[in-house]
Amino acid sequence: MAMAVFKAPLKGEFHGARNMEGKQYKHHLLQQQSSGRRRVFVQTETGCVLGVELDRNDNVHTVKKRLQIAFNFPTEESSLTFGDMVLKNDLSAVRNDSPLLLKRNLMHRSSSTPCLSPTGNDLQRKDRSGPIEILSHSHCFMSLKQTANDIVKAMKMGGVEPIPVNGGLGGAYYFRNEMGQSVAIVKPTDEEPFAPNNPKGFVGKALGQPGLKPSVRVGETGFREVAAYLLDYDHFANVPPTALVKITHSVFNVNDGMDGNKSRKKKKLVSSKIASFQKFVPHDFDASDHGTSSFPVASVHRIGILDIRILNTDRHGGNLLVKKLDDGGVGRFGQVELIPIDHGLCLPETLEDPYFEWIHWPQASLPFSEEELDYIQSLDPVKDCEMLRRELPMIREACLRVLVLCTVFLKEAAVFGLCLAEIGEMMTREFRAGEEEPSELEMLCIEAKRLTTEQDVLSPKSDVEGETEFQFDIDYNDLDLVYGSETGTVEFFAKNPFSNGCSSLGELKESIAEEEEDEEDEAILTLSLSKLSTSMKNNNLSNTMGSGHLKPPRDNKTDKALVSHKSANVQLPVSANFVKLADMKEVEWVVFLERFQELLHSAFAERKTLTLRNTQRLGTSCKF
Repeated sequence: MAMAVFKAPLKGEFHGARNMEGKQYKHHLLQQQSSGRRRVFVQTETGCVLGVELDRNDNVHTVKKRLQIAFNFPTEESSLTFGDMVLKNDLSAVRNDSPLLLKRNLMHRSSSTPCLSPTGNDLQRKDRSGPIEILSHSHCFMSLKQTANDIVKAMKMGGVEPIPVNGGLGGAYYFRNEMGQSVAIVKPTDEEPFAPNNPKGFVGKALGQPGLKPSVRVGETGFREVAAYLLDYDHFANVPPTALVKITHSVFNVNDGMDGNKSRKKKKLVSSKIASFQKFVPHDFDASDHGTSSFPVASVHRIGILDIRILNTDRHGGNLLVKKLDDGGVGRFGQVELIPIDHGLCLPETLEDPYFEWIHWPQASLPFSEEELDYIQSLDPVKDCEMLRRELPMIREACLRVLVLCTVFLKEAAVFGLCLAEIGEMMTREFRAGEEEPSELEMLCIEAKRLTTEQDVLSPKSDVEGETEFQFDIDYNDLDLVYGSETGTVEFFAKNPFSNGCSSLGELKESIAEEEEDEEDEAILTLSLSKLSTSMKNNNLSNTMGSGHLKPPRDNKTDKALVSHKSANVQLPVSANFVKLADMKEVEWVVFLERFQELLHSAFAERKTLTLRNTQRLGTSCKF
């Protein structure tokens, strides 16, 4: 898999448990390699899941032969994928307990193509895994393993059935313990909005296609739920423990066909699903049910810091749970605890317009505390990416680039003295004359891209015909079809736009030997990494910002793709796509980040000046 971020660290301390986690992971890999056996969970694009045991001699062909028997589908008409990677033959990159996706080839996708759906009884005979399998051996999920054991025990006793959640557009279920108490909420990936087995009629797409948000694919919100928990180091923002699981129960919905009109309700069938598994937190209400002015400043700041890092596109009052810590007396609102949930629409594949409900709360305008500033400066986006690749190897590199960019932006803004509201405003788009304008963050990225194309340090071989390029999405053209593949933005900043005709990452992996001969490119990359590492240590950034290049031209396609600030709990119109991060080769990405940082100082200074002017205007306007 191509490494999409620079390898020189952005300086910051790594929180305590990470180093130990790395040692445990290496030990686990050594054990796995010595035994030669692994287990993977193959999910079809229509939602069926099968656990498969692998040994040393297995390859893609032998696995697909087994899947052909299980799913009764010709292997030559399907492809096996692992995140961004199309698996050609070698399975060495696939980790133990990883989920794989079996997809029909594009030429075979049609409404008349049969679903890859064997009967539940057939699957159960072929799948020997337990009722709940956490797809990781990390110590981060130890508390969830105990929760899973409690649920399994309750299910074996009988009489304690899961309860479907009525709200929302996707399928979700409360799983309970022996006492009938809800202890976990489970969201199957194939029951998301537009997914094949959605129980509420919102169907029509296969797993892996653009979903409710074009930059978040159907079936991949569960990965993001887990990523938000893993990135919440030291439980800083209070995200409940969340894991990816393979779970089996008859309560899950399985539609008879792709039209979603009929469900298997007459006869309960046992179904296995890949799902997010989140610990249920008892609470009193959510933030939309009560005034927010009494919420703790620290809680709002911590949740906001997380939302900025992961570019949360759907932070509204309904996904901020409120738990009372005391009564506060008659007529008073006591101390409360905030619990952020529903992070399935974070870490988009492109820069989206975020939605931060806290942006106008009074707490967001207060300065960060010393503890919060220390936490922000300790964040290390390079090691964040390493951790996510280790724990969620199916996560797409384009999402990791968004994480790196937003974390760098947050760290530098905090050093400059911006408050949470100011940072959020710089990331949020505005409407002017009925049109959606790029945010200040996006304008900085557009200018950084322009400067990157003019950088002489880039290899002269970049335009040579036939050169292998990095491709981060095996079917990125799906997103281009949604956003519009020929936008003015692309013409504005890129001579060599993202190519959909390039070889996949699987083919890249097989051609590593040829690429190792490009000594010149490697030297250039090393030089760029060294420069970036130096610039990240220096807070006295360049003041050169070409304001004449900040606003990209538009075309009719972009003008029609407008979105208002709404919760993503409703079907959203397509948002404008001003900036792509995945269309850059790795060397370009490194230089882009360098140029991006150089532009930040003047942008933050301009924001401070604007804030001061607005404050003065408010003060003088009240004089009579």
